[in-house]
This record gives sequence, C-alpha cells and structure tokens, in this order.
Amino acid sequence: MRSRSVLLFTALAALTLCLFLLDLAVGAVAVPLGDVWAALTGGDCPRATAKIILNIRLIKAVVALLAGAALSVSGLQMQTLFRNPLAGPYVLGVSSGASLGVAIFLLGAPLLGIGSHAFVQSLGIAGAAWLGSALVLALIMAVSRRIKDIMVILILGMMFGSGVSAVVEILQYLSNENALKSFVIWTMGSLGDVTGSQLALVLPIVGAGLVLAVAVIKPLNLLLLGENYARTMGLNVQRARTLIFLSTVLLAGTITAFCGPVGFIGLAVPHIARMLFASADHRILMPGSMLTGAALLLVCDLAAKQLALPINTLTALLGIPVVIFVVTRNRTLF
Repeated sequence: MRSRSVLLFTALAALTLCLFLLDLAVGAVAVPLGDVWAALTGGDCPRATAKIILNIRLIKAVVALLAGAALSVSGLQMQTLFRNPLAGPYVLGVSSGASLGVAIFLLGAPLLGIGSHAFVQSLGIAGAAWLGSALVLALIMAVSRRIKDIMVILILGMMFGSGVSAVVEILQYLSNENALKSFVIWTMGSLGDVTGSQLALVLPIVGAGLVLAVAVIKPLNLLLLGENYARTMGLNVQRARTLIFLSTVLLAGTITAFCGPVGFIGLAVPHIARMLFASADHRILMPGSMLTGAALLLVCDLAAKQLALPINTLTALLGIPVVIFVVTRNRTLF
C-alpha cells in the first residue's frame, strides 16, 4: 500500500509539473517549452517572451496551483468535519458567504468613496470575503450541533446560500453601472485577474491556511470515528473545530475573493483522491487532494484558454459527473 501511494504521489507531482509548464506555454501566443524554461531560469530567450511568461502567465499558473490546492483541502476538511460526502465550500454556502462580503464591498465601496487605491481594494475584498464565509460557516456549524441528519444540514446550507444570493441580487439592483459590471465579471470566476501585488497577499494567507490544515491531520483522522471516540482519545474537539474553521475560512474565502466563486473543486477533488489512493487516512488524502486539485485546475485553465470559457463553467462540467457518481455509489450515506 505504501509503495502504491508513493508511486501515485510521484506520478501526480510529475503530472502537475508538466501541466504547470504547459500552462505557461499555451495561450494566445504559443511559446516553446525551451523558451519557457529559459525565462524561468534566467536563460537566453526573447525579452517579449520573458515578459509574457513572468508577468502574465506565471502569476496565473501559480494562482491555479494555489486555488486548486486550497479549495480541495477546504472541501476535504468540511466533508470530514460534517461527516457529509457532499459538503464543500460551494455547496454549503461558504463561497456564497464570501460572495456576499465581496458584493457588499464592490457594490458599496463606490457609494462610500473608499477602495480607490489598488492595495486598499484588494485588502477590502479579502477581508469582506473572510467575514462573509466565516459567518455562513459559523451558522452551518451551529446548526450541525443540533441537527445530526446530513441531508438536513446539506439542505439548510443550500438555503443559506440561496438567501445570501437573494441579498446579493438586491445589492446588484441598487448599485451603479460600473460597480455592477465589476461584480458580474467577478462572479464568472477567473484566474487571470490576480495581479502581482494581489498574489503577494494571497500567497502567505493560503500558505497559512494550508499549514493549519496540515496541523489538523491527526484530529481529522480521529473525527472520522466520531466526536465521542475522539474525546476519549484526548482530542479537544472544540479546539480542533476552531482550527478547521479558521483554515477553511482562510482558504475558501481568499480564493473566492480573488478568483470568484469557483465551484465543484472542493466537492469533487476529495472524492477523486479517495478513489485514487483507496484510503481514508488524511496523512495521505491531504497532500493527495492538494496535488489532484492543483492538477485539475491547471487542466481547466488550459481548456479555458482554448475554448474561451469562464473557469467555473469547466470546473462544473468536470465536477458534476463525480458528484453524481458519489451519490449513486454511496446511497447508504444518506
């Protein structure tokens, strides 16, 4: 089993690296892989090519890696915490909460005359997304303590998401034309709108969220066996929940803030990782989900370049079959 896992990790890492380099090479202007490598290593290549690679495509490819890993890990944590195979930042309304925060900031900031500076706007978007996602996740966690039926929790999460969407529509109706246009473009999801200064903000925050996720691997394994058993093993369940809560808010909230609501990655990728590795151990699933999510979002980005489609359209097309497979295969979970 260990040798199989090592082989799979090696294959996934190699695949992710190849997709990363291919993502740098493919675009409106095709760049040979040799020039891509030269631009990354400081070798000899045309100046225009180096600018395209380093100033545009590299940022987008790094964002794809971060977004795929972050959303996959947040989905894995939520599925374990709620013991719900269909839990995820998009389905349970966490992404909708982040969208509400961003909508309030993007549609309300122009009315208040704030957010004109690029850094202030980036920080405001991130902060608003964190608050919105934290609020919805706190509501879901409060409900899950009283109601144990996972289908009821799932439905309530969808209702929270629908309620948040209704509030966002009201804000859209009341906003001015320029703010509305910015928000509608944001809702389509994009990996290419993140600037270098925004990436400098996203990178440490997502890094902190992933470090927290790694720190709760042992508690997640204990929570698989139920909270009562975890307590008997000496786990502080409240502390573990808080750390998982914080990690999910940082990961899902930050990615949603800067890339838009990218759906189905957080829901589908943990199941793909479970099928690939045939394991429920989070010591394997956590890094496996990171690599699988990063590779899958790079594939979506490559397809989006060729088809000129929003990224969340492609993630839905890839994620929906996985969800249908999980539902039909695991009817006993409901």
